[in-house]
Amino acid sequence: MSTPRDFSPLRENIYRVIFEADTRKGKAFDVWLLFMIVASVLTVFLESVPSLNARYENVFKILEWIFTIFFTIEYILRIYSVLKPIKYVTSFYGVIDLLSILPTYLSLLIEGSQVGSVIRILRLLRVFRIFKLNSFMYQGAMISSALMRSRRKITVFLYFVFLLVIIIGSFMYLIEHNGPSADEFDSIPRSIYWAIVTITTVGYGDISPSTNFGQFIAALVMVMGYAIIAVPTGIVSSELISYEKKNNTQVCPHCTKEGHDDDATYCKHCGEFLFNDIRVEDAGSGKSSDEEASLG
Repeated sequence: MSTPRDFSPLRENIYRVIFEADTRKGKAFDVWLLFMIVASVLTVFLESVPSLNARYENVFKILEWIFTIFFTIEYILRIYSVLKPIKYVTSFYGVIDLLSILPTYLSLLIEGSQVGSVIRILRLLRVFRIFKLNSFMYQGAMISSALMRSRRKITVFLYFVFLLVIIIGSFMYLIEHNGPSADEFDSIPRSIYWAIVTITTVGYGDISPSTNFGQFIAALVMVMGYAIIAVPTGIVSSELISYEKKNNTQVCPHCTKEGHDDDATYCKHCGEFLFNDIRVEDAGSGKSSDEEASLG
């Protein structure tokens, strides 16, 4: 089993700066990263304003490439600094980090695709870990965990809803296609679209039944929609109640997962050794924990 001590000094230092927010250098890097993310997203917003784009088109392009090169170098360093790069690349943040730099490169082939860079806004989710807003992190982790644990139940439920709207749409086609609304319910797929809009209680109003029986069925579907919305809410709520709190924000250098107990020596996700035995700078004094112990 490999340990963090397999890191070269350079690799370990890069890891601590990029992945950890417990040191002054790490926090400074993360704050600068957040600033760059916000600035890059604002650039995309402003570029979409015709009057501004006409005057500052070249400035926007230069800024976008500066941001993209910065994020590309950061992404490469993240891959280099972890012991198992594939774990980071396939993680949630790893995928988001990659998607945040691809649109600009794709713009060389597909004009306008750089707008997709707005996905960088998702990287701001790191703000809770960086500033140690533990209550917000706890709530976010609770919701994410509840959604993951209830995904199979919700998948089965959505499959049932999928079959239901097909049946309802087909019946509405039979009821309405010979009536005054024949132009609206002119096919089963279009009738299924009406069923989806109605059962989700969205109700665009672009298609509506005109026969008495069709309106009766529509009323039943509308009432049914409220019950259908309540089901996934109950599923997720039950998982929220059973959630167990994770204590800290330490990132495993092997699998890049967060949420370990304060006294954990090994990662609860992959079983590899954590950085607990390596010095962590004290943000207030600038001294490491080992140094403080020796002074004490």
